[in-house]
Amino acid sequence: MEVWLDAEKYAEALIFLREKFSFDGILVSVHGHYKDWRSKIKNYEIINGSETATFEDRKEVYVDDDLPLGEFFKERQVDIRDVDVEEIPDELDYIPASKNCYVFIDRDDPFRIFDILDNKIKKEYSVHGELSSSLDYLLDLLGYENALMAMVLEPKKCKDILDKFTHGVIRMAKGICSKNIDAIKISSPFAGMGFISPEFYRNFELPYLTRIARAIKEEGKFVYLHTCGHINDRLEMMRDSGINGLECLDPPPIGNAELKDAFDRIGKDMFIKGNIDSVNTLLNGTNEDIVKDVRERLEIGMNNPGFILSTACSIAPKVNAEKVKLLSKIVEEYGRY
Repeated sequence: MEVWLDAEKYAEALIFLREKFSFDGILVSVHGHYKDWRSKIKNYEIINGSETATFEDRKEVYVDDDLPLGEFFKERQVDIRDVDVEEIPDELDYIPASKNCYVFIDRDDPFRIFDILDNKIKKEYSVHGELSSSLDYLLDLLGYENALMAMVLEPKKCKDILDKFTHGVIRMAKGICSKNIDAIKISSPFAGMGFISPEFYRNFELPYLTRIARAIKEEGKFVYLHTCGHINDRLEMMRDSGINGLECLDPPPIGNAELKDAFDRIGKDMFIKGNIDSVNTLLNGTNEDIVKDVRERLEIGMNNPGFILSTACSIAPKVNAEKVKLLSKIVEEYGRY
């Protein structure tokens, strides 16, 4: 629980992971930790081996190998007909990290984690912040199924909501950019082919992504996009948003992006970060499979500008740590120019 709620512990964990696996940088996926987070807990107990904390409005379960699982006492999603766009605040005080997983932001000191890291690592490594996309906030507000239906039935109001959330995301982005960071990742996992069509991408993602990317670049920082799953039909649209880079590019079978094809199409305009299959290669593959796969990624990436080797999407929770350590060894042996 401390890893998620305590800024000092979270920073310690990020530095520990960077050192253990020889990563080139640190991504701060969540920020805004309250200094007095312990006082907000109404009840704490261990249930079935997992820490469980009860807050005023919700219960959260902290498991060993995944994101926290939240359960609100009052339904959080609303019908779009009941949404008053003007009541959506200009300053967002939460991050919809995943389904039923929220990170709430201390408005008094929302970006303290970056100062902690800056003091500890002294810019020895790259530090990146992270934002959720406007689309993520819409999906969270209405509920995933209701939001997708609303895009069909209430497109104008969806756009009004997205516009209001974009103001909040840009405000958050500028706050992160005020800290000693190198780049910001915009997380938009539901903007792939499995959820919305190219037409809907142009209408409900691209305009708002473009505004956020422009605002970050105006602050002098780099910006890149995270969209997992199948994205092959929208690579050029993603590029046209003005982002500096793109990550994931999940390869078949979990996605449909081929690294060489992606470089041929958008590689002259942006960097590409990826695209090792976290499940079929890292989780289920042998060490020999990993070496073969990573060498293929390196051979493609090193022949193109702006390549960052990483897993496509997040590392699967059950991946053996020794397999992750193997990645940096492969890079040391085969990734030198």
